[in-house]
Amino acid sequence: MPELSHRRRRLVLAICCMSLLIVSLDVTVLNVALPSMREELHADTAGMQWTIDAYTLVLASLLMLAGSTADRIGRRKVFMAGLVVFTIGSVLCSLAPNLELLIVFRMVQAVGGSMLNPVAMSIITNTFTDPRERARAIGAWGAVVGISMAAGPLIGGLLVESVGWRSIFWINLPVGLVALLATWRYVPESRAPKARRPDPVGQVLVMALFGSLTYTIIEAPTAPVASTAVFAGIALGAFLGLLWYEPRRDEPLIDLRFFRSVPFSGATVIAVSAFAALGGFLFLSTLYLQNVRGLDALHAGVWMLPMAFLCFVCAPVAGRLVGSRGPRLPLLVAGIAMTASGVLFAAFEGETSNVTLFLGYVLFGLGFGFVNAPITNTAVSGMPRSQAGVAAAVASTSRQFGQTLGVAVIGAVLSAGIGSSSYAESFLPAARPAWWIVAGCGFAVLVLGALTTGPWARGTAERAAERLESPEVKEAAGVRADA
Repeated sequence: MPELSHRRRRLVLAICCMSLLIVSLDVTVLNVALPSMREELHADTAGMQWTIDAYTLVLASLLMLAGSTADRIGRRKVFMAGLVVFTIGSVLCSLAPNLELLIVFRMVQAVGGSMLNPVAMSIITNTFTDPRERARAIGAWGAVVGISMAAGPLIGGLLVESVGWRSIFWINLPVGLVALLATWRYVPESRAPKARRPDPVGQVLVMALFGSLTYTIIEAPTAPVASTAVFAGIALGAFLGLLWYEPRRDEPLIDLRFFRSVPFSGATVIAVSAFAALGGFLFLSTLYLQNVRGLDALHAGVWMLPMAFLCFVCAPVAGRLVGSRGPRLPLLVAGIAMTASGVLFAAFEGETSNVTLFLGYVLFGLGFGFVNAPITNTAVSGMPRSQAGVAAAVASTSRQFGQTLGVAVIGAVLSAGIGSSSYAESFLPAARPAWWIVAGCGFAVLVLGALTTGPWARGTAERAAERLESPEVKEAAGVRADA
């Protein structure tokens, strides 16, 4: 990628952030619309889970393929294709006549979305080469999640109440078209120095692992034991297959050597934990506010504003802290705040009081606002720039898979607790174990943030990067050093 002016780099960052905005906004807007969709499409709790997880599941399954493909054939090309597919999928979702087709069209959306976030992060990584400038850019990128969380509930609530839930997908059309034209005009093409070959076997194993595991969790409360056991067996077989097959390829879909870096491995698990907490938190909050408190979509969105505002404010602060002091402090703040929020609801039934409900949202927004920038920065920093797309895709995959697991696990726990009772009668006792899961995810962020950010961990990252650097790049570096 050619060296760009400061103004052009900022413009590229803004374009990449637009893609993150429509992908993130789609999740927060959809959560507010769930009760309306449930009523019109006659969906149960599992059906609502699938409207979210069908999207995040396909997204997680294809992110690494999209990242490596973009490194191979061109990042701008794949990014533009993703914008087109995502926008078309959004239009199809707005026209879905039933729950089954809505789930299918959400998958179409996800195919496009898989080409956006990891590729955009790869573009940012290759555009902002200075570590501090890159950390600030990633902080701004993370702030977009806060914008989507702030705007999503309000926009979704207004649209659901005034037009209907189908209109929540219309907002992707103008943003997608503007981003597409701006990308074509301003984002330069870039590729990795050495193209990576496709890995179809690895891709199939990843899809089998994610899909069968998610099905097992969501359908466990209602599906026959034999069916659940079969899908659990498929998930285990796919996982073992990845461990056996991927190290034997010269250019695997998932380079397991990445995980020799303790910070990278820690960032991966932290991403799963943090986004599992987010997925479960939004799912529980939406159902409680609308189905138990009886609020409409707009007022439910207003209640979520404290969480969204704190996320928006804290994300760029976290980016600056990562650039100046490293990832440890933001991760510790994130872990403490998210754990405290989960415990407040699990142990003290915080949702039953307006004051504690507000405090719980503030704490979770504070924690989640601090967690995104250190995850992304740790995942891509120290890795060879030639594999930036794959490294960023692994981090994005961890986020999406974490959110998938959060909705699946917490939805299954809630569904099992409620049974045939109504939400109003059974929600609080049924949700208590689910809130403890949210607290446990926050505690995992805290512990791993402390363990994976020290000098020893950074040493493992340096050694892993040395092993990952291609022979051609090493040889070129040696020639430059000799000169």
